[in-house]
Amino acid sequence: MGCDCCPEPIGEKPMLDQPQNSNYDHSESVVQNFLEPGVPVIRGVNWSGFLALYWKEVRRFLKVQLQTVWAPSITTLLFLIIFSVALGRGDYSVMGVPFSDFIAPGLICMGMLQNAFANSSFSLLVGKIQGTIVDYLMPPLSVGELLAGLVASSVTRAVMVGFAVWLAMALWPSVDVSINHWWAVIWFGLMGSVMLSLLGVLTSIWAEKFDHAAAVTNFIVAPAALLSGTFYSIDRLAPTFQAISHANPFFYAISGFRYGFLGEADSPVLIGSIVLLAINAGLSALCYFLLRKGWKIKS
Repeated sequence: MGCDCCPEPIGEKPMLDQPQNSNYDHSESVVQNFLEPGVPVIRGVNWSGFLALYWKEVRRFLKVQLQTVWAPSITTLLFLIIFSVALGRGDYSVMGVPFSDFIAPGLICMGMLQNAFANSSFSLLVGKIQGTIVDYLMPPLSVGELLAGLVASSVTRAVMVGFAVWLAMALWPSVDVSINHWWAVIWFGLMGSVMLSLLGVLTSIWAEKFDHAAAVTNFIVAPAALLSGTFYSIDRLAPTFQAISHANPFFYAISGFRYGFLGEADSPVLIGSIVLLAINAGLSALCYFLLRKGWKIKS
């Protein structure tokens, strides 16, 4: 029998309490490195997060599409019917085309603009009221990705409403909605929808209750849309009112959109494109700054 004082037999290895890992390098210690707070982990664009936000917003208004897509289409079609019956008889024409053909493109664009604003002005506002704003702030999304997701979903709703209105008007008798310049329809439709989407995001950042958003709709968006030359040509207005119309950004969107259908516009198409692009750039910068600062959102 051996004792504790006796040396271990030669050739026998001592038994260790823990097994050794042959791949473990004792010369280097394994240290877990953690990034400093505030350093982004996702490099580049978080496309999966952006698409998740986009589809969340799209599914939100598609769940009630009878109210968000088809109801605005029917309302816009009623405008066409009423004004066509009231002013469309007696060979009444504007810009050398029948009155119904003149107002149809403007009504399509007006419906797109109003619904783009309605969609984007609801998202952050309902989050602030219901206390679910963290669903927009906590995910690993940058400010640009958050803003792009909200705007893209609003533009999607605007395009769906515009297509539904165009389809209804195409099936309506005595109305010609054939397109002559596709690039103008796409460009001015998108620029106008983006402009109202950004204005809606700005409204949802500022508003604290639904009454605030409704005030912007009733006192800014609706009057600007109705006084944008949708139902008339500004050439028939007095010089003072023509100047006021040129100060209305809705006018450039609707005039350029109408150019895509009729080949005629109330203002130079190039000037309208530059004005809308500049407005969208300014609104994007303002929304980005306010979202980054967390004004009336994080406080």
